Amino acid sequence: MNAASEAQEFYLSQMTEHDLLEVVEIEESCGLSRWGWEAYHAELAQERRSVMLVARRHYSSDAQGQRVSGFIASRLVADELHVNNVAVRPESRRLGIARRLLETALAEGARMGAVTAFLEVRAGNASAQALYERCGFKVTGRRPGYYTQPLEDALVMSLAIRR
Repeated sequence: MNAASEAQEFYLSQMTEHDLLEVVEIEESCGLSRWGWEAYHAELAQERRSVMLVARRHYSSDAQGQRVSGFIASRLVADELHVNNVAVRPESRRLGIARRLLETALAEGARMGAVTAFLEVRAGNASAQALYERCGFKVTGRRPGYYTQPLEDALVMSLAIRR
């Protein structure tokens, strides 16, 4: 099975409070800047301003298949969609899940009135940068020392969203 067909075996849904333990588990396994349960829960409470999605497998009836495989957390501020976190479990990477999460969040952001999307990415995270570039994002700035543990610059990337 190729990566494209495997990605089709995932479905996206709105993140709920019931997903948060797994979201935090993925966050920790991927080395993202720590948000933690409380921050994600607070974002979910802003449901009319947030785009919070999870990906799960379609086909599996076992517990592994029902697990959250990836997620995206983003928020609409004025007419800008801020993409805060995108992450996929290591065993589910390279299947197109992150791209589907991102593209779906961008479409939902546009529906909500966003005209621009922004995100920060670690300067050393070439695979994430490549994903964002494939989705049309461009580097528009740099934030020195933005990330800690380890200390690293952030690249600011943006995308004009077409409605």
